[in-house]
Amino acid sequence: MKVLEEKKKTKRKRIPKELIYEMRYGSPIYYRDYDKVLKGEKTLEEVMGSSKLQAWIIDLIIRFLHLNLDYKKYKVLTNEAGFQWAPRSWRNLDIAIFDRKKLLKEGIDNKYVKTPPKVVIEIDTKADLRKYSNELISYQKEKTQDLLTAGVKKVIWYTTFDKKVMVAEKGKRWFITDWDDTIEIIDNLEINLDKLLKEEGIS
Repeated sequence: MKVLEEKKKTKRKRIPKELIYEMRYGSPIYYRDYDKVLKGEKTLEEVMGSSKLQAWIIDLIIRFLHLNLDYKKYKVLTNEAGFQWAPRSWRNLDIAIFDRKKLLKEGIDNKYVKTPPKVVIEIDTKADLRKYSNELISYQKEKTQDLLTAGVKKVIWYTTFDKKVMVAEKGKRWFITDWDDTIEIIDNLEINLDKLLKEEGIS
């Protein structure tokens, strides 16, 4: 048993920190296909990159927020902003809406943000899901619960393979619906992703 534990520790040490996607209580969550990078079958950039559809949706939602959100009250951070929500724990966020005053009060520097966002919007994930029993569902539930426990008010999660959206709000019942459903983001600001995509010529 001791030999096996030592081998596991050695194997863990050999995985470069650049391949760590997120950290949960000191336990790393690696990028999807990280093992292929170790074997030389893929580059680091390949596993870290977004799909065309994922990147398009993120851009679409950000543009929607820029046009409709009160930026005197809120600030939007993107590009997988790092949120440190507990010791040795951090999550990457696709789109995060913060209280502008609280974020400025924390201070703007080169560290991960510690102020909980009001709303987090995720599109798919780049995490390696093989250690989770139900893969995406288990990871999605775990990350969402971590964020809500940390003080995030609402998590909106779009998945491209089934065109679904999960909405989880603190103190309320979580639900899953279709892309063509209209979802409130914050302060009665509503979004219909299917409609926006069709306006872009994407169905």
